Amino acid sequence: MDAQLQRRIGLLALTFYGVGDILGAGVYGLIGKAAGELGNGVWLGFVIGAIAAALTGISYASLGSRYPKAGGCSYILFRAFKSPMLSYVMGFAVLFSGVTSMATSSRAFAGYLVPIAPFLNTGVAIAVFAILIGGIVLVGIKESMTLNIVCTLIEVSGLLIIIFAGFRFIGGADLTDMHTAASPVRGMHWERALSGAILTFYSFIGFEDMLNVSEEVKKPEVTIPKALLMSVFISSAIYLLLSVVAVSVIPPSVLADSTQPLVEVVKVAFPAFPAKLFSFISLCALFNTALLAFITGSRLIYGMSRQELLPAFLSKITKNGSPYNAIFAMLALFTCLVVAGDISQLAKSTSALLLISYTMMNIALVKLKRSDKAGAGRFEVPVIIPILGAIVCVGMLVNVTLTEVLIVGTLFLLVSLLYLIMRPRKNAIIEMAIEEPEVAVVRNG
Repeated sequence: MDAQLQRRIGLLALTFYGVGDILGAGVYGLIGKAAGELGNGVWLGFVIGAIAAALTGISYASLGSRYPKAGGCSYILFRAFKSPMLSYVMGFAVLFSGVTSMATSSRAFAGYLVPIAPFLNTGVAIAVFAILIGGIVLVGIKESMTLNIVCTLIEVSGLLIIIFAGFRFIGGADLTDMHTAASPVRGMHWERALSGAILTFYSFIGFEDMLNVSEEVKKPEVTIPKALLMSVFISSAIYLLLSVVAVSVIPPSVLADSTQPLVEVVKVAFPAFPAKLFSFISLCALFNTALLAFITGSRLIYGMSRQELLPAFLSKITKNGSPYNAIFAMLALFTCLVVAGDISQLAKSTSALLLISYTMMNIALVKLKRSDKAGAGRFEVPVIIPILGAIVCVGMLVNVTLTEVLIVGTLFLLVSLLYLIMRPRKNAIIEMAIEEPEVAVVRNG
């Protein structure tokens, strides 16, 4: 019997996985950009962004309770649309987002680390970063999740320090005043709040990664929905408090102009807090973001290999349950992107790829609720939820730039050509879409 992934992730560990992935490193810079667009009303943008993300998050929770498979969106989209090519292309779309996230985090990590350890240069720092993460993931999912919990606690503690230190400043700013340098008219502006929510929505990206570790989750039909919804709720609460505190301590214009807006908040709210310690917290956040992206990517490669959408050797795993060839493949993809240099435009384009994936997953849930009654999970939702989720995601996609459209189109073309070269056997994919007896027993028990 072939070795299989081992179910070692419980509710607490999966919730930490979700919180760590959603908060990530982006929040340390996103607050300033959002304040530049929404002024003191930045909190409203996060509220709207949270609602928009929750709609798709609920859809993912329902899908995760139905089909806990490592292939994530790749598996579910095939189950819904019976199209190997669609499954292949969208699986790679999510994979691209993970690899670019890791590559982007590695450069930022090097930027923080080199000033602290000047004996290192950027190239060496990135190499150490990649080898360390790859080695940890190779050791096993239990060890990876333990490190994730530690990094998430450090990362969240940094944000909570800012919130508690700045709490006494709340009330010093008019939170209904959304005027900025670009829009000097004071007061609330709902149209601008909705526009700004497009930016804040991206801060919630990450919950989708939880599906890709489904085959390593204990009682996934119950655990995945609970952990996913708890992750979105916890992250939303932290974002809301953080945004209120930030504009209460520092004027939005100052936050918008700063490359390290939360550092500026700490300097005013908690001047005794060591700057190097905050840099260490930022390093942990960046490391955690890359670690989770690496885990997600390797599990997606493994799952797609099991579906015969990728070569079979990529589904080989060690005795401790690590998909080692998939891990090495992730390292190779990461190396290619890092060597390529500046990938900022590609990183932005992957947000569009994820929005397309979200849209398709919402539509998939609508279709599966009607066509796959036997696959109903422990967490079912009204059909209006995925419909609204799809509408929100399409609304976000309307705002992508022409450059991003061209990059996304090129990626889809390249992956489509790769699919035609691979020519995966359709019957093998169909076999993967048949519910496994073990899952059926768990669901019906």
